[in-house]
Amino acid sequence: MVEKNPNPLARPLAANEQKLADQLRAAGLRPTRQRIAIAALLLDGRHRHVSPEQLTAEIAKTGMHVAGGTVYNTLNQFTDAGLLRRITLHNEHSIFDTNVDHHHHFYDADNDKLTDIASDDVILAHLPKAPDGHEISSVDVVISITAK
Repeated sequence: MVEKNPNPLARPLAANEQKLADQLRAAGLRPTRQRIAIAALLLDGRHRHVSPEQLTAEIAKTGMHVAGGTVYNTLNQFTDAGLLRRITLHNEHSIFDTNVDHHHHFYDADNDKLTDIASDDVILAHLPKAPDGHEISSVDVVISITAK
């Protein structure tokens, strides 16, 4: 008699999940089922921008329940590991970007939407001198836009 495992989280990883687990390990993260589920939505090669609230709703549509706090913590862990970029807007609202290459953004506040701008399309002619004991490590430009 074969006993069924009542815990669906204990099933073996599918091939795509194993690849994501390996990617998480390579980034220094323990590949929990929840992290793998979140990685499956975010690390599929598409460039996109997502808020914690949007991602929580996407996860719920898959039938899996992950608390909003866990989603936010996981997004921050992915960011710290270099898998995502955090874009913090003027109202302290964070949107996470799957494109970790250097680039800039348009921000449409009416629709809470970011649009990528290639780095080469923004020319910074002069930057201020960094305070003593510091150096500029990066410059991220977010240009707010509104409809005409």
